[in-house]
Amino acid sequence: MAVLAVQQIRRMRGGAQGHLMLGADGQLWVVKFQNNPQHRRVLANEMLATRLAASAGLTVPETAVVEVSEWLIEHTPDLEVDLGQRRERCAAGLQFGARYVGGLMPGQVVDYLPEEQLGEIRNLREFAGMLCLDKWTGNANGRQAVFSRKTRERKYSACFIDQGYCFHAGEWRFEDAPLRGVYPRNLVYTPVTGWASFEPWLTRMETMDPAVVWGAAEEIPPEWYGGDMSELEALVETLLLRRGRIRDLVEEFGRSGREPFPKWVGMGKRLVM
Repeated sequence: MAVLAVQQIRRMRGGAQGHLMLGADGQLWVVKFQNNPQHRRVLANEMLATRLAASAGLTVPETAVVEVSEWLIEHTPDLEVDLGQRRERCAAGLQFGARYVGGLMPGQVVDYLPEEQLGEIRNLREFAGMLCLDKWTGNANGRQAVFSRKTRERKYSACFIDQGYCFHAGEWRFEDAPLRGVYPRNLVYTPVTGWASFEPWLTRMETMDPAVVWGAAEEIPPEWYGGDMSELEALVETLLLRRGRIRDLVEEFGRSGREPFPKWVGMGKRLVM
């Protein structure tokens, strides 16, 4: 069942121009609308890729279908999207929602940490696992994460957000490139010493039950991808085939000029244009 949005809190940063909204369930949700400036399919991408990441055991937000009523849009002037030459009201109906990291505790969530704190986050190793997910799903954007901690805690934990550009955003194709789908700071990859550093997430993806992938896809509202089930089926079938390519794609990144894995003995370097 969809979560009913009852109040808009504020705009969120980012190209999809999402909004932070309060749901009838008492939770805060980052909501992306069908008529966002990027593409309608980014909603489907967010749902599918985030649920695959969760199935692999990675730290991602809870996802949900969020229903936004015509009444709420009509009575909330800020619920609009900027399309460059014009602005229009956010679409009513079923939208994508990601549970807001940090919940109702403001001030405990940041999207940037200095080097000394970044190197001490509790789940630093998960960046290697998320790299596998981004390569598997052909993320055409840089990897994004936010960092949260509870009151009185010193160390932060990373939560991986914004999977909208997996599957090349609205194009639903795969253009693999070594430097796509990676975090901009090499520090997060320094724990990598070999293939064991990508476990257990890598093996979970390589051996993921097709029923899990199909099940995640079947929960996507048809209006998020134009209702063409054959295109969704083709995407899932390609994903299942790509499970065997994840290691090759990770190696291409490892051998790039970024030199992201300095502790991986035997990971040679080659120039990548």
